Amino acid sequence: MSTANERSASLRRRLRGVVASLVIFWSWAITAAPVAKPNIIFILADDLGYGEVGCYGQEQIKTPYLDQMAREGIRFTSCYAGCTVCAPSRCTLMTGLHTGHARIRGNGTVPLGPSDMTVAKMLKDAGYRTSLVGKWGLGEEGSTGIPTRQGFDEFFGYLNQVHAHFYYTDYLIKDDRRVTIEGNLNDQKKVYSHDLFTSNALEFLERSHDHPFFLYLAYTIPHFNMEVPSDEPYSKESWPQVERNKAAMITRMDHDIGRVFQKLKDLGIDEKTIVFFTSDNGPHNEGGVNVKYFHGSGPLQGFKRDLYEGGIREPSMVRWPGVVKAGQVSDFPWAFWDFLPTACDLAHVQSPQNIDGVSILPVLLGRSESPHPFFYWEFHERGFQQAVRMGDWKAIRLKQDKPLKLFNLKSDIGERRDVAAENPDVIARIEDYLKTARTESPDWPAKKDSGK
Repeated sequence: MSTANERSASLRRRLRGVVASLVIFWSWAITAAPVAKPNIIFILADDLGYGEVGCYGQEQIKTPYLDQMAREGIRFTSCYAGCTVCAPSRCTLMTGLHTGHARIRGNGTVPLGPSDMTVAKMLKDAGYRTSLVGKWGLGEEGSTGIPTRQGFDEFFGYLNQVHAHFYYTDYLIKDDRRVTIEGNLNDQKKVYSHDLFTSNALEFLERSHDHPFFLYLAYTIPHFNMEVPSDEPYSKESWPQVERNKAAMITRMDHDIGRVFQKLKDLGIDEKTIVFFTSDNGPHNEGGVNVKYFHGSGPLQGFKRDLYEGGIREPSMVRWPGVVKAGQVSDFPWAFWDFLPTACDLAHVQSPQNIDGVSILPVLLGRSESPHPFFYWEFHERGFQQAVRMGDWKAIRLKQDKPLKLFNLKSDIGERRDVAAENPDVIARIEDYLKTARTESPDWPAKKDSGK
């Protein structure tokens, strides 16, 4: 027979087990979405600046549907891209790893590998239909990195980011093969690829509305070549033609995002669908435009290829009628690598181990949450540059072995005043973090800056 002490110990063990189970259940309950497996749409613009959307202060370029999205959901003022250029930024979005750990840390042709875990793989395994429409940049034709080998059931668009410069291309990729765009052969310009992407996305929604789906709609606007079928509604403006074209491109994208929202309503799945919108990096000075013409970075310093805020802080809204409270503006900082665990929470599946991201679903549901203690970026096109955000502090190293610059974003969002000399304790803490912030990569080594 067991003694009273043994029976008491057994009871305590059972109680601890019950408490542990309740803790696990409660943890799930406060983070899980109130709708079982909602549809997930992630819309990504290409090189759209923080200041190029109406609800972020833009006064000349019209973006009524994105402004409406902000009114109907939550608008973030501290959303960060994964990098200041295309491919690494998109890699962090797909894999939940920042550029100190991701396989792809710069533009080039390095593909994702078979062992890489992507958000598309996670959602597909959770029973979602998965589609990528638009620009990929994480694997060339025939490589291990093509979308249909990385969790997407279907793909239509550009694999290569240089190919994506051309809006009137004579071919695009459908799944794993080239399809000819007849209207653009022999230097004709009859078929605008952006329009094909919108049509393909709407058709996917028609086919998939009765089943949980993930649509990654990666538009190429307003990237590089300022080509657009019409410069309306800006035809009569006295702006340079290239600036009229850019504005028309952004407004065209905005209108098509409005068509996506209308389709959700027409299909009766608006309240079953969460929609994210943001951009892959800051605004560009390419294709003849001047980034300052429309104040593309808003109050921020820098633009594409800078690790200042203008190169990595992005416009971002999330809309989910009836779930995400409308009319919110949040300064909660999050980054692209947080999307994968957020999507996993939405799909009620466990995130991969050893990723850098954390779910922001509690924030979307109106609950308080602690942000990352550190955010990290590295950039390889100008030697080896690094940036860290720690609370309101932002540190940048522009050349290897050079001192960190330090800015207080709360009082100096434009990063105009370097306060490193006044805050040696902050610098010391960030330097300690940088010792462990990254793993070495054979494709993206932290080479000694040559100064060239």
